[in-house]
Amino acid sequence: MNFYQKLGPLVFGTRLKRLSDYFLAEVNKVYADLEISFEASWFGVFYLLKQNESLSIIDIAETLAISHSAVSQLVKNLENKKLLEVKNSDDDGRKKIVRLTAEGKILLDKIIPVWDSLSQSMDTLLDNEQCKEALNSILAIENAFQKQNLSERIKKELVQ
Repeated sequence: MNFYQKLGPLVFGTRLKRLSDYFLAEVNKVYADLEISFEASWFGVFYLLKQNESLSIIDIAETLAISHSAVSQLVKNLENKKLLEVKNSDDDGRKKIVRLTAEGKILLDKIIPVWDSLSQSMDTLLDNEQCKEALNSILAIENAFQKQNLSERIKKELVQ
């Protein structure tokens, strides 16, 4: 048992982050090995634009449950790489509409097989009762945090 495992729930977030960092690094390694210029952190935006021809920055932020600012920065980065184009909405000039460029669509065609393989690999990896229980537990924790965030829980414990 390593240091983090011994500390249990005290370092729950750290353990999830380490697992997430490992997962993203491995996926990025696949892209690099296949010489595909794509980063796992771009997944959400590309996936949403695969499903929708165009979306507003606000819609992307709300769907991915991340800040408008974070989406704006990511979109700007991808726009600078000529993978996305951003236009003002016809309905509301303040609203920015995002879509894949021709280059972005070519990249999407290259990464879809990686996503399919990743999905199959994860299905195989998680095809046991413990992993299914772990995923259900993560869902339960996410739902609990929606009811009352962690900072409120900690402060409540401090006053008792």
